[in-house]
Amino acid sequence: LPLLLEATLLPLATGSHRPFYNGFYYNHVMNDKGNGQEKVVYFNGARLWVETPKDPVYSTNGANVTLPCRYHFEPNVDAKRKIRIKWSKLRDDYTKEKDVLVAIGKMAVAFGDFHGRAQLHQTSQNEASLVISDVRLQDDGKYRCEVIDGLEDESDVVELRLQGIVFPYQPPRGQYRLNFHEAEQVCQEQGAILASFHQLFQAWNEGLDWCNAGWLSDGTVQYPIRLPRKPCGGLHLAPGIRSYGPRHRHLHRFDAFCFSSGLRG
Repeated sequence: LPLLLEATLLPLATGSHRPFYNGFYYNHVMNDKGNGQEKVVYFNGARLWVETPKDPVYSTNGANVTLPCRYHFEPNVDAKRKIRIKWSKLRDDYTKEKDVLVAIGKMAVAFGDFHGRAQLHQTSQNEASLVISDVRLQDDGKYRCEVIDGLEDESDVVELRLQGIVFPYQPPRGQYRLNFHEAEQVCQEQGAILASFHQLFQAWNEGLDWCNAGWLSDGTVQYPIRLPRKPCGGLHLAPGIRSYGPRHRHLHRFDAFCFSSGLRG
């Protein structure tokens, strides 16, 4: 067994590491000059690049928004290729959350809440932009634009942020009475949704200071403090977003931080 382990681990420790792109190893081959240098060979003879804006795209509830995405090949490929385009909405940690749209050629299918609201915007060659109409509060978040050409598969991420207001909500019957699902419900009753962390952080940057802890959309419980004080964690803690971390969504009870495009009442 020791000899077998040594034989297995030795190539890993001493051999060259091949580049890894989206689940595929690309072949290293010797160049024609025989000088020991290597070059990367791509499956389709050209490398696929996908590009989206690095800055967030902002929109408002009920508006239409375009999430830009473009792709190209290096070296340039003139021949027509059967490209598959896929858009997905991601969690904050970039893991896949839900399919938005898949398209091949002129055929496209939108899924779930995006059915009838999502379509491709392809006004020029090598464009794979996504148009979302009648934007909803729940559309806020990160989106992955994925372009697939045979065995080549590359992607990039663009963030959609909705402009609106974060407000703390405490039910009339008193403080800390809501589990996570009840917090979702009371926000909906106000024409809002549970705020995300980046929405609460933005509100804190704009001056929100609130001592009571409340649920966020990821199941964590946090609260924003601009002026440290004894009743709110103590004077020794720095200003910022104070976090209780993830809490049990059924058993634990707090207030809620809601996000809406406007306040009612």
